[in-house]
Amino acid sequence: MKSAVETLNPTRVRLTVEVPFEELKDSLDAAYKKINQQVTVKGFRKGKIPARIIDQRFGRGAVLEEAVNDALPKFYTEAVNEGELNVLGQPEVDIKELKDGELLSFTAEVDVRPTVEIPDYSGIEIEVDAVEVTEEDVDKAVEELRDRFASTSPVERAAEDGDVVTLDLEAKVDGEVLEDGLANDVSYTIGSGELLDGIDDAVKGLEAGGEATFASELKGGSAAGKEAEVTVKVSQVAARELPALDDDFAQLASEFDTLEELRADSRKRLENMKQYDQATQAQERVLDKLLELVEVPVPEKLLEDEVGTRKHNLEHHQLGQMGLDLDKYLEIQGKTVEEFEAETKEQAIKGIKTQFVLDELVTKEKLNVSQEELTEHLMRRASSSGMSPDQFAQAVVEGGQVPMLVGEVARGKALAVVVEAVTVKDTNGEVVDLADDEEETATEAVEADAEAPAESESEEKKAEA
Repeated sequence: MKSAVETLNPTRVRLTVEVPFEELKDSLDAAYKKINQQVTVKGFRKGKIPARIIDQRFGRGAVLEEAVNDALPKFYTEAVNEGELNVLGQPEVDIKELKDGELLSFTAEVDVRPTVEIPDYSGIEIEVDAVEVTEEDVDKAVEELRDRFASTSPVERAAEDGDVVTLDLEAKVDGEVLEDGLANDVSYTIGSGELLDGIDDAVKGLEAGGEATFASELKGGSAAGKEAEVTVKVSQVAARELPALDDDFAQLASEFDTLEELRADSRKRLENMKQYDQATQAQERVLDKLLELVEVPVPEKLLEDEVGTRKHNLEHHQLGQMGLDLDKYLEIQGKTVEEFEAETKEQAIKGIKTQFVLDELVTKEKLNVSQEELTEHLMRRASSSGMSPDQFAQAVVEGGQVPMLVGEVARGKALAVVVEAVTVKDTNGEVVDLADDEEETATEAVEADAEAPAESESEEKKAEA
């Protein structure tokens, strides 16, 4: 077999492959055997039809077509390996010549990873928010904890803001009660905003046994997005009572003996959260600066596929779970279709460039992923997916997604290397040390930017023709 590589642009090549006919022998034998099992010829047992009879009855062309289809992936893979190409996606194959007994010639156009030159990034300097926890922040955290330990007691008066009411609801659209438009004994805190728009004004002022009707746009269910006439009946009004802020509360709500210790712990937790947010902010800003320094051509077909994947995931997974369609989502976001398309394309380009640049850094820095690192990452992904680690691991293995997870961890390590080399200062001008948070937050930053670009692991280099 002979092969040649022609560079069409920085992200696409054309392979020209010539195969002597004798190298098709195994595929021809396999073609005759396959046809033998599929057809019946009078006078011959199934599977025992001579090749010349198959040629006569069904045509030599059918055999050659079957043989070529069988052989192309192997010869394409050999040409890719011979050319030391890092291919992306499926090739576009064109049979140029097929001479029976002489020669098979074909071309294959395919996207390849562009060459990425990583410049000196040590001069990057970014600014992040300072970690500052005020007394007001601590007060708010303690109040939120206090709110979770509130008790309720029924009262014989009209409902007010902050009361917990027990409700029966009935929703009608065009005068018809919806199949899923009835709900009984619903507990609702007035002012929480957790139910329908307009319900707070409807129930305030009602006593037990009172009812009201109001109009509201349904957020979910069979008539999501439609205007409904909602009748609400109050069966109970209960006042919320907050526990006193004292040492007894601290012992009730935590492992601490005093309110002072509880407040100190709340402050520490808030500091840790702000430090984590600071690290995430640093990763994102360092990544943006790095991408500004590197010229990365993006393969058109890969970009098209990535945009399509992001749209599909949004429409059929994320929005579907919220009971929304794309039109309603754009209305809520205040965006036009054109703005949405442009934004999705921009995000896809950034995701692809992120993967290319960080993969090049992985190679340049000779970074490896240990089993422990992969397991830790898998545990985090399982937690965010709502699955148990065992379920998530099984899904990953069955879906052939292990290389994807390895890639995410490796890219996170690559970004952490960059962050370690640059200067990070907070808004107070102080240099920030992110050593403890680098790899974990870097991996999450990579996941956010490069959620679904096409992988090009070694297995995928051998894409079927």
